[in-house]
Amino acid sequence: MKQTIEIESHSRIVIGDAVQVLPALLPDKRIIVITDSNVDRLHHSLFAKYDHIIIGLGEQSKNLATVERLYAALMEKSVERNCFLLGIGGGIVTDITGFVASTYMRGVEFGFISTTLLGEVDASVGGKNGVNVGGYKNMVGTITQPRFVVCDPHLLTTLSDREFRAGLAEVVKSAIIADPTLFSLLEESSFEALRRDEELLGRIIAATLRVKTSIVEADEREGGLRRVLNLGHTPAHAIEKCCRSHNHGEAVAIGLCMVAEAAAKAGIMASEEAARVRALLLRLGFDIELPAPLPDLLKAMRKDKKRNGGAIHLIIPEAIGKVRDMELPYEDMDSFFTSNEHQH
Repeated sequence: MKQTIEIESHSRIVIGDAVQVLPALLPDKRIIVITDSNVDRLHHSLFAKYDHIIIGLGEQSKNLATVERLYAALMEKSVERNCFLLGIGGGIVTDITGFVASTYMRGVEFGFISTTLLGEVDASVGGKNGVNVGGYKNMVGTITQPRFVVCDPHLLTTLSDREFRAGLAEVVKSAIIADPTLFSLLEESSFEALRRDEELLGRIIAATLRVKTSIVEADEREGGLRRVLNLGHTPAHAIEKCCRSHNHGEAVAIGLCMVAEAAAKAGIMASEEAARVRALLLRLGFDIELPAPLPDLLKAMRKDKKRNGGAIHLIIPEAIGKVRDMELPYEDMDSFFTSNEHQH
């Protein structure tokens, strides 16, 4: 199974076997691989013949200290401008690789092999690269497109159920934004079927990427339309800030539930549609209880980078397949979310 989706910004997305497709995608340049210790242990043969640099695991590695260590390692290896950085890993590896490539010697070419579902359907695609500062996610970064992204469903067999499920939150998000057919397909598929059926998974990854790439093509530099991809992410980032026990996908699932239920309460979304969102997330195995007191989450939301003066841009679902960008003043935010506090 090999599908290729082209993005106008010259990024090439290939869904298929990484070992087979990689040689034709790589340029004739010195290749330096950036990856983490997990990927090194599980998929070392993918990049054994290339020079490689291993970084630490987890969000705690996604910072400027890691970036600086990578600059130093590249300089130590006498890596010049005419090189190609290949990030192999999940969203943290690809975010850091893209940021380092965009800034090392004022920019070198780069590409990704994504090894997590979260990375394949979201983090590695779209050109956003960045690191966290002071506990706030992606506060420093660039928008630079990779030359290519390889999404290989087979690589996902090594993920834990928890990591695999995290990626499904972004799939559900994309379906709510613009693809009701994908949403229905997810409602018909069990978590177990998605885990074992690589062909079904490939179809779901492709559908999710079509949603994201069509939006990125129309608004590469986040002038407005691209903000819809933040559906559920304003509360999710607040959850990640307040509660270390939740990974990104788990936080997004709760965020999707919060905005769907708030939209239903405000009469923006039909309550039956909001109920479908909640039911699907529960069916996929997500815990959608609030993991921190709502006032704490609202306080963290006010510091989100989507803020604009005394208001915040919040993406609200109107129906499955349709969302709106709402500018919500801070003083209205509490009432918009508060009466949902006891529904979780």
